[in-house]
Amino acid sequence: MAFDVRLKINDKVATIELKGELDASTAGEFHDTVGRAAGAGAVELVIHAEQLGYLSSAGLRSLVFARQKMGDEVRIAIVGATDPVAQTIRLAGFDHSIELVDA
Repeated sequence: MAFDVRLKINDKVATIELKGELDASTAGEFHDTVGRAAGAGAVELVIHAEQLGYLSSAGLRSLVFARQKMGDEVRIAIVGATDPVAQTIRLAGFDHSIELVDA
């Protein structure tokens, strides 16, 4: 499945929709999108991951990048992560820095 990332910003809430695989080859595109959300002054970042099939270690580092880029005061939620993606996030302990939300 090809990677696709889309950003919408509405009332300081940035929504990113991910599709495909977030890995070393696609992380740059995700980083650029997070950078645009941070540059727009978003106070909340919602990442829809219902169609994200795979999250590699580079993908995990991308989530760390998002946490650092957005700042600690910004809520980051990952909505609808598939079981393998949610399990990867939990195994890394990153679920303490972001919120995993069922769709």
